[in-house]
Amino acid sequence: MTMDTSQSIKVWSDRYDRLLRVRLAQPKANLIDAAMIAGLDEVFTKRIKDSRLRAVLLDAEGPHFSFGASVEEHLPAKCAAMLQSLHGLLLMMIDAPLPILTAIRGQCLGGGLEVAMATTLIFAAPGARFGQPEVKLAVIAPAASCLLPERVGRAHAEDILLSGRTLDSQEAFRIGLVHEVADDPEAAALSYFDQHLAQLSASSVRFAVKAARMGMAERLRTALAAMEKVYLEELMATRDALEGLQSFIEKRPPKWEDG
Repeated sequence: MTMDTSQSIKVWSDRYDRLLRVRLAQPKANLIDAAMIAGLDEVFTKRIKDSRLRAVLLDAEGPHFSFGASVEEHLPAKCAAMLQSLHGLLLMMIDAPLPILTAIRGQCLGGGLEVAMATTLIFAAPGARFGQPEVKLAVIAPAASCLLPERVGRAHAEDILLSGRTLDSQEAFRIGLVHEVADDPEAAALSYFDQHLAQLSASSVRFAVKAARMGMAERLRTALAAMEKVYLEELMATRDALEGLQSFIEKRPPKWEDG
């Protein structure tokens, strides 16, 4: 086993180099900020080219998978760059030629859930919580607005996106967001790998992933470009979007002007 450690993630090989382990390593929040996105981007650019790999397992240090993206990076001066880099990462993950298993404990919110939804199967602890709370800050979740309907259908997606409410792991399992609920989600993901993926042809796994996701990347690439335009040119021109972000940073109740 070899391990590479950066400030934001840890990466190592497991299961006789058949499984790539990737761990978010900025607890307790594990924010999906510029450093985390850059670290994950490097992994999915370089490390998954190893022809021996059958899968990737993504998990996180600390009690929570991720509180989401950095709110400061949603402010007007940084939001365009943030959206471009995050959406580029998500599309790279969706295009990845390997199944990506994700193990989640604690909170998995906002940009953290968007990252998880770009993977293949989610394994969750009983106490895990999932949500896209952006609307409560008077903004939206562009990537989740595109990814959620793909994973759980439009009705469930609209409920989650419009309410900003949090789902427990059992509800997430019931609607198909989560593949399995287990006391130890990392162990459950490893068991899935050992039982279903480890002995397969590595090259054939890559073709199976390509076939299963055929067309999805193209749909999401088009939808994300349109959503970025709405976010940057329309939403961020409203007073309430800026007020929602600033009030969160300043830890005070927002004062909506409804426009």
